[in-house]
Amino acid sequence: MKNPQIDILALGTCNADFLMNVSRFSGADDEVDIEKLRISLGGSAANFAVGVSRLGLNSGIMARIGNDHYGKYILSEFNKENIDTERLVTIDEKTGMAFIAVEPPGERSIYTFMGANSKFNLEKEDINHIKASQILHITGMYIEVVDEASKHANTLSLNPGTLLSSYGLDALKKILKRTEILFLNKKEVTLLTEMNYEDGAALLVETGVPIVVVTMGNKGSKIYTEEEEIYYPTNEVKVLDTTGAGDSFAAGFITGLFNKKELKECLKHGNQSASNCVKKIGALNGFEFK
Repeated sequence: MKNPQIDILALGTCNADFLMNVSRFSGADDEVDIEKLRISLGGSAANFAVGVSRLGLNSGIMARIGNDHYGKYILSEFNKENIDTERLVTIDEKTGMAFIAVEPPGERSIYTFMGANSKFNLEKEDINHIKASQILHITGMYIEVVDEASKHANTLSLNPGTLLSSYGLDALKKILKRTEILFLNKKEVTLLTEMNYEDGAALLVETGVPIVVVTMGNKGSKIYTEEEEIYYPTNEVKVLDTTGAGDSFAAGFITGLFNKKELKECLKHGNQSASNCVKKIGALNGFEFK
């Protein structure tokens, strides 16, 4: 059965996350006890899709999962969140996984197994689904898939992350010309443009991106457009885990934008969503083992 038109469609990685509270990170020939262990739905596209859905929009996920226990778990979690899973395709691979150790200050160490995520090939049904969504948000995906998928978006929101940003401006120029909202942190701006984040963000606007959003952790966030620069601070919170904070920020921002809020208000929504995320372990609540 076809689902109704999707407000926001997230394309990208989808994992089973194993979240581990540790007293410290381990080194070579070292051993550290895990104080708490949780299993949760994760991956940048999954985090974003759930965030948008919880904020009241009709969201969908476009990803690949394995024909295994964790794939079934992921599908079940999306269904609980009322997310369109028509293009959450099961393939004959192992489901992607992330093993995330979190120290008391909230810093992370992550080991990722891409699994089915690495076998994503854009199909005709995917393209039809993209065309049926109002906004396509791409995050955590390979450049070949991003290039093709971006051609069919009605409105493109892009969070390239470290991997795509490292390709540089020339390699991403065509994709950026199709992008209406670009999310980067300070490090990613520098990776992408080889400039400091302020000059780099301004250059990206000159390149043709209408809205460039730069997140700065506990320093807040900033928007760059042709007309203005807008800064919004973040409130001080006790950080337990930064996993998924960027995805949560993007979900809050895009939801505000979809609801026709002013850009400064969108930054406020993004900061609030990110703050709510870092106050708990994991981007999403999962099963806890003590």
